[in-house]
Amino acid sequence: MAFTAGELANIANAALDFYIKRQPFLQTIQDKPLLDAMVSAKKTFPGGKGNVDLPVKGDYTSQMVGYTHDDTVTYANPANIKRVFYPWKEEHCGIVITGTELKINGTSVTDSTTGENTTNHDQAEMTRLVNLLEDKLEDMGEGTSRSLNGQLWGDGTADPKAIAGVKAFITTTPSVGLTGGLDRRTVTWWRNRAPAAIQADLSDQTLTKTLRAEVRQLRRYGGRPSLLLAGSGFLADLEAEVFEKGVYTQTGFVNNGKNDIGMSDISMRGVGTFKYDPTLDDLAQTRYCYFIDPKHLYLEAMDDEWMKQHAPARPENKYVYYRAVTLTGVVVADQLNCHGVYQSIAAVP
Repeated sequence: MAFTAGELANIANAALDFYIKRQPFLQTIQDKPLLDAMVSAKKTFPGGKGNVDLPVKGDYTSQMVGYTHDDTVTYANPANIKRVFYPWKEEHCGIVITGTELKINGTSVTDSTTGENTTNHDQAEMTRLVNLLEDKLEDMGEGTSRSLNGQLWGDGTADPKAIAGVKAFITTTPSVGLTGGLDRRTVTWWRNRAPAAIQADLSDQTLTKTLRAEVRQLRRYGGRPSLLLAGSGFLADLEAEVFEKGVYTQTGFVNNGKNDIGMSDISMRGVGTFKYDPTLDDLAQTRYCYFIDPKHLYLEAMDDEWMKQHAPARPENKYVYYRAVTLTGVVVADQLNCHGVYQSIAAVP
């Protein structure tokens, strides 16, 4: 089969005269704090029929009542356990490279079945300006990272076969819809916090005061939100209020005796440290902030099925080589009232 225009362009960009001899300058890789936090703290599950199933409870029947002498008393039979379930998902990312592309790039495959081993031609560096195989593998790595990060920020509707992320659990309309099979409309304790948009006010400190009040509510039932991810607009509104009531010293910016603003993060006493997540800007949520309790909203991976590497054998009638990674996992929540989503409105000058 002839090369496609894209393949020819890729080979030309990797092998001809007028390019700097190094791997490509990476222009669009950005931080992914949600992905980093969830993957580093992921749990495992052993498998099953297709769901991760958990018990949750928010209603109580038993109660103390007064009595005297021979008053008749009653006995309760509590039956308040509910179950939530989340279907696990299988995902794949793979690349293909032809033997011809590798030869043009100064590389030969020594294991012709799977392409497991390669050798470099003598003086390959004279014509190879970019290691094409390394570039394709780097593309697969960053592509996997980007797509998984996007899914972890999503609500699962974009691709029903992919992992449903944070927005499936922390929503701007918490009294609507099903989560884990429970109806948020009727199960009032199965909701995240989502107050109306908050107007920043440099004088009254409305945004910072509201967030401190919200933290009390998020901790009311044992929650401890420690992952505070915000868009750039939200952080700008927060900085404006913090700056208004602070002073500059020789050692930095001080607010109420505490350093509140660093190079990129803002710390609020009693609230936590806000981290900038560029993905929120990409999602047109620049003025949003998500408060997440990682103990109650987390990623679970199936045992031995996380970032599993594959090198499939090539077809007998084609000299093409494949590489892939697969994963099996699911995002799980066992409590929702310890998470919140907040939107800011810029202060009027």
